[in-house]
Amino acid sequence: MAGLVDALGPILELMTWVGFVPGVPLLVWGLIIARRRCVWTRTTGEVYSAGGFTGFRWTDQDNVQRQTLVDADVARGLVAGNEVELHYDLCHPARWALGRPKHDNTVLILGWILTSVGILCTVGGFVLLLF
Repeated sequence: MAGLVDALGPILELMTWVGFVPGVPLLVWGLIIARRRCVWTRTTGEVYSAGGFTGFRWTDQDNVQRQTLVDADVARGLVAGNEVELHYDLCHPARWALGRPKHDNTVLILGWILTSVGILCTVGGFVLLLF
């Protein structure tokens, strides 16, 4: 048992550093990214056709008329005059999506995982002191 505790101590110490050193900066960076992200909202847009191209027309929250053209693969199932549900970025209304956008923040997830590993290994190191 003493040999296991002696071998586990340096491993937990190393994993504490491996978790905390990259984990905390990644966690802070991910939180900054999450705070600076703009909110997306949804509205009803009208499908229009102009010169063989298809696009969407909608009014944003500031009552500004917006319109954009869509790619050919998006336009295949759309008929001019129909209404669709559009999601758009409030800070950059030219960024839009037909489906609800996913806000993946890989940096934040990785930061949480590495910081958690560092915390668990620190606690494990203190538990080893009792043996």
